[in-house]
Amino acid sequence: MEAIGSTRTEMALSSRWKVLNKELGKWRNALAKAIDNHRSGENLSSEIMQAQMWFGATGQGKKSFNHTHCWEVVKTCKRFQIILTGPTVVLNETPLHETPASDSPMDSPMSQYSPIANEPRPIGRKAAKAKRGSNSSKNASQFLEELSKHQAMRIEMDLKQQEHNMAIQVEYAKEREYVRKEREYVREQNIEKKDQETMAMDTSHMSPETKQFWKLERRDVMRRRLFRDDGPSNTDCQ
Repeated sequence: MEAIGSTRTEMALSSRWKVLNKELGKWRNALAKAIDNHRSGENLSSEIMQAQMWFGATGQGKKSFNHTHCWEVVKTCKRFQIILTGPTVVLNETPLHETPASDSPMDSPMSQYSPIANEPRPIGRKAAKAKRGSNSSKNASQFLEELSKHQAMRIEMDLKQQEHNMAIQVEYAKEREYVRKEREYVREQNIEKKDQETMAMDTSHMSPETKQFWKLERRDVMRRRLFRDDGPSNTDCQ
């Protein structure tokens, strides 16, 4: 019994690892893409938020990655290591130490009064914290703006699809009405042809009973023609 239980445990662990291995691989690719975008300046949104978007956009499996504790364990393994390829974003290309274009002190009046180069003063801890908070708020605002744009595009596409469907329904309705009128025209033509045959029927050689039948038929034809030409009000005086 212990051997069977051990075998089942190994099989369960193996099956679970296959699922985790696939999810971790997808997360590694999504995180690498987000880091590259962030380093190249294509998108300054949070790397984790971008990675979750890339992970969910794969269209396979889960929509979000929920195994961060597992990722912390395996992220240093060779299979899951992320090699950065995008260039680092340069926020300020001004060098800290300005180099004069000429060695002559006459070219720079400030050099006559300040023998020490003016170095930028490093920001304090509170200012750095405030700056990080500002950048985080800016990144969140940019992410929400992008999300709003995607939603607006989707709504516009849905409206266009609805307009297209309504146009198709209108065309179908026109076609059905055309078919109905065509059938009605054919039916009226058949009735008119039959009425003409009835009115032209030669009853001189027929028996009295047959003559009476066709007489009634002709009367019905005359009533239909009066109803069609003058309207239903004239039939009441017959």
